[in-house]
Amino acid sequence: MFKDGKYDVYLSTVTLREIEKCSEPKKTQLIDCLNEIQFTTLDITEDITNVANKIINMGILTQKSFDDCQHIGAAVINECDCIISWNFKHIVNVKTIRGVRAITNLEGYKMIEIWNPSVLLESEE
Repeated sequence: MFKDGKYDVYLSTVTLREIEKCSEPKKTQLIDCLNEIQFTTLDITEDITNVANKIINMGILTQKSFDDCQHIGAAVINECDCIISWNFKHIVNVKTIRGVRAITNLEGYKMIEIWNPSVLLESEE
């Protein structure tokens, strides 16, 4: 679906930096996958950092998870429809989902969904 362009894909520079830090062969596998799809890179801005800090200040996540907060902030500021993540510890969990919903409501941002990748699977009927 990503190769076919069914979805617009956005990756923050934080994500790309994390991929660069991966060990081999995982790093090469991830880069090869990214080379097969079209995506837009989102630079980290002051607005994104402000949202990340709000996530920490509200107690949703801690400073140790600042990169995860920046991922969320990038998606919120750039008005993405959803965040797709395997990160169940910090992103795809009830506390973070409710907290991000509260921030978007309080600050007037577009609501954003947070899902695990399995929601994108389509049945082959």
